[in-house]
Amino acid sequence: MAEPWQPLAGVKVVDFSMFVPGPFCTAILADLGAEVIKVESLNGDPGRGYVPVQFRTENRNKRSIAMNLKSLESKKIVERLASQSDIAIEGFRPGVAKRLGIDVESLQRVNPQLIHCSISGYGQTGPWRDRPGHDINYVAAAGALAFPGQWLKAPSRSSLAIADMAGGSFAAVAVLAALHERKQSSRGAQLDLSLFEAAFFWAGMRHGLDPHVDPKAHIFPVNDIFETQDGKRLTLGILEEHFWENFVQAVVELAPDLAAEAYSSDALRRRNGDALSARLSELMQLKTADQWLQLCNDHDIPVDLCLTPAQAAELEQIVARQDVAAFAGEKFALFPVHANGARGGQLRRGVPTAGEHSREVLVELGFDDAEIAAMMQTKAVRS
Repeated sequence: MAEPWQPLAGVKVVDFSMFVPGPFCTAILADLGAEVIKVESLNGDPGRGYVPVQFRTENRNKRSIAMNLKSLESKKIVERLASQSDIAIEGFRPGVAKRLGIDVESLQRVNPQLIHCSISGYGQTGPWRDRPGHDINYVAAAGALAFPGQWLKAPSRSSLAIADMAGGSFAAVAVLAALHERKQSSRGAQLDLSLFEAAFFWAGMRHGLDPHVDPKAHIFPVNDIFETQDGKRLTLGILEEHFWENFVQAVVELAPDLAAEAYSSDALRRRNGDALSARLSELMQLKTADQWLQLCNDHDIPVDLCLTPAQAAELEQIVARQDVAAFAGEKFALFPVHANGARGGQLRRGVPTAGEHSREVLVELGFDDAEIAAMMQTKAVRS
């Protein structure tokens, strides 16, 4: 078996961020081999309590140091972290990082080659820079909740934190682009990533910016989610004409009316979409999910069940591609790219407790036992 793809081995990242976006970014970097030190408050990242499951998935492969960034002693630690890192990530509202001494000016004063990425709701500039917000706000304001995801249903929110996870992904892309640029320029970079703009980019790429866009231009009545006889939800992925023809042939005895002229082209299926969607909903109630899966697979029709991630982890395709790994009995989904015959992403360590590696990191930074003891005593650092 080929060794896991770890192209970022040797890259050092200091992560001052909390909750989802920054940790999602650094999880990607860590999966690809980067050494990530997670800087938490003395009580730990608040994300540990808000969505514990996502906290754990996003903070595997990292080490944790818990410290009080407001203390005078922490300044020396931050400076040494910055001096020995390639990338720094922070996720506070504009102005907070400067007050804590982890802004780009402070850290690049120590290390001019540092790539510094600030992830915030609306960005570091502009009239909205100081507004509070969370994923649902960014997604709504960006236009990502304006249009429906199903033919006969109103727009609804995804279970995924779209702006947060898109922003984390874009942050990873940006810091790696800056890392590449640094090879030529030997200079660091200041990156300003807005979660609102990340959602706007996705929404704009999907729907365009024409104010008169068809609100159903991106969906199709035969490319939708339907409930089966046994109460399961099944997806049909019919777009191309030959898939529709295969489906009509497959259900000719159950629904001969689907071969009518009214549904004979994509344009006509869209024009008569309300009736067609309702008819398909009735049709799918006639068989169980397993029966539909068998029928569609036999006729080369794109079909899949709506599963939970835990169920998906057991699929033969996921198993064959080694997309899941375990550490200390806990399972994690891995970075979804394979390279040169090897899969990207590796579990090198599990999820740290807050401050689990404080002493270890301080020793690596060059602090002696007396200095470390003093930091612990004054509660600048927690082990």
